[in-house]
Amino acid sequence: MQERTALEGQIKAISEIAGEREDLLGLAEIAASENDAATGDEVHAMLSALCERAAKAETEALLSGEADGNDCYVEIHPGAGGTESNDWAGMLLRMYLRWAQKRGYGADIIEQQSGDEAGIKSASIKVSGFNSYGWLKTESGVHRLVRISPFDSNARRHTSFASVWVYPVVDESIEIDVKESDCRIDTFRSSGAGGQHVNTTDSAVRITHIPSGIVVQCQNERSQHKNRATAWNMLRARLYETELQKREEAAKATEDSKTDIGWGHQIRSYVLQPYQMVKDLRTNVESPDPDRVLDGDLDMFLAASLAQRVTGEHLKT
Repeated sequence: MQERTALEGQIKAISEIAGEREDLLGLAEIAASENDAATGDEVHAMLSALCERAAKAETEALLSGEADGNDCYVEIHPGAGGTESNDWAGMLLRMYLRWAQKRGYGADIIEQQSGDEAGIKSASIKVSGFNSYGWLKTESGVHRLVRISPFDSNARRHTSFASVWVYPVVDESIEIDVKESDCRIDTFRSSGAGGQHVNTTDSAVRITHIPSGIVVQCQNERSQHKNRATAWNMLRARLYETELQKREEAAKATEDSKTDIGWGHQIRSYVLQPYQMVKDLRTNVESPDPDRVLDGDLDMFLAASLAQRVTGEHLKT
């Protein structure tokens, strides 16, 4: 039902854009024939805005993958480098939370381990909203930061890495068989923000799927039972996402980007010094404003990588 409603909305939006385009072109012809510069400028501005709406509608139409409409989980892990990488992972966590907020999506922190001095050692969030997985699925990979370190008393330039892993929430219509005998379940005390229960009870849950090596954990609830249920859902989602990757014949490249957090595997570079730039190394899309990108302005990168991915899949078939 949600997918049907969204499709009807896309068709309506495209029809409205086409109608407004014809009206504006007619108004432009009148303005030109009457040498009405003021109206001509107004029409030009309205056409520019219409082009942006058309581009957004075109991108929305690309979100037609099997699980694109689902909610998703986003995992963030720092690479080697201690405080530097932990801080960078924390910046990425904020970036995705801000992106979700700007799009009107829900974003709940499922698990977070704070760094010793700054940032995070790991974090998992659930992004809720139609097409959230479709939008974010191409964010999986290594993200590279170059900046003058705020933690270096000599003000030297540092390069830090962090990995992002995105996978869809599995809804009830998708059956994923997970044998409990194939899993190891560990409980431990929660850490980080969370209230009085933190470090007092073994409420956090970690599940390791032995055949695949996939590990998930949840600690955001006071109840071990609730954390266990969430962790099982995350594991089912991870296994489903792995199957999707196999169907797309991209599992090997994805695993490489996930397991080796360093040089040669990054998908995007964020440079704060000596110049300012964010560049996606897959699509060559660039932004001269990293502060804006790190504040959640990601749509230009998401749209370009989504278009490239869809085009690549069509070329294969």
